[in-house]
Amino acid sequence: MAARGASVHEHITDALKTPDLVRLGGNVVLARFETMKVYAALGAVRTLLRRGRVVPGQTLIDSSSGIYALALAMACHRYGLRCHIVASTTVDSVMRAQLEVLGATVDPMPPSQNLRLDQERRVRRVHELLADRPDFHWMRQYHDSVHYTGYREFADLVTGTLPDTPLTVVGAVGTGASTGGLVQALRETGRGVRLVGIQPFGSVTFGSEHFSDPEAIIAGIGSSIPFENVLHELYDTVHWVDFRHAMAGAVGLMQEHAIFAGLSTGAAHLVASWEADRDPEGLHLVLGADTGHRYAERVFARHTEAQDMRTLRPRPIQALDELRPPWSVMEWGRRPDPATVRPDRRPDTDTAEPVSSVEVTP
Repeated sequence: MAARGASVHEHITDALKTPDLVRLGGNVVLARFETMKVYAALGAVRTLLRRGRVVPGQTLIDSSSGIYALALAMACHRYGLRCHIVASTTVDSVMRAQLEVLGATVDPMPPSQNLRLDQERRVRRVHELLADRPDFHWMRQYHDSVHYTGYREFADLVTGTLPDTPLTVVGAVGTGASTGGLVQALRETGRGVRLVGIQPFGSVTFGSEHFSDPEAIIAGIGSSIPFENVLHELYDTVHWVDFRHAMAGAVGLMQEHAIFAGLSTGAAHLVASWEADRDPEGLHLVLGADTGHRYAERVFARHTEAQDMRTLRPRPIQALDELRPPWSVMEWGRRPDPATVRPDRRPDTDTAEPVSSVEVTP
């Protein structure tokens, strides 16, 4: 007999998408996911099926540095679709094995120490495949705002679980969909929500591309190419964090709270701890995108090298030309992307022709 209140799920994605909510302190709560991008992949695939943009049996293709690939493969498994992943050099053998057992075709990029080159190679490879197979549907996780749709369900969970008080959401920017999708949905309810985004040095998304971080392996939280799904005007504050500081946050999270999580979660834990000290009355929600398994050797096996995160402080800056490693913070103030004049954002911006619609059950 199931325990009282337990649910029996029809597919593993329903279990994985719901985070564990853990209090890290009086005013800080962690939403700890096994893979947060299940929300993005499920929401996108269901929307595309309902709108007739894809049909069962069709192949969905995308480029990924890891957790989106697994989420998309699981969504394809659930809804009878094929999956092709152009995989970053950060996709390890364990992740690749999971993808292949799920039935996904994995197209690995050659080893590269340059994340920009890795990302550019992946995009080129996607275009080559689409030229040969125009029946493939490119998911465009970095650019198609259909990936925002799944996070409305997460917003409902937050609304139904956490007190209805002003909230600060702290998370890695990444493709923009997780932080953006959650906060857009929460703000539409009228709730006061502040968004704090985290970037690695070397990312073009918030103007740190002229820096390099030789140890950086947190490719999923920044970008070497512009991402259309990042809506700069949603962010109130931006922190730039190097590998060593993210490592300190990840190791500190396990030491203090016994939570094994990835580097982006470590960076968010570090940043949220500093933000919460400055605003002790406010409620802070930390987004923990994945577990720490991908970082076992390069982070957790080196835990004796980690700095004590309690001793670390950011450098406050007023403008991007003041930006400096290893940790800087700037009040962004919901300004638009300074690099481009952006068109109005609308869902489903690619131009593939529609096909017959299908019914999709949750």
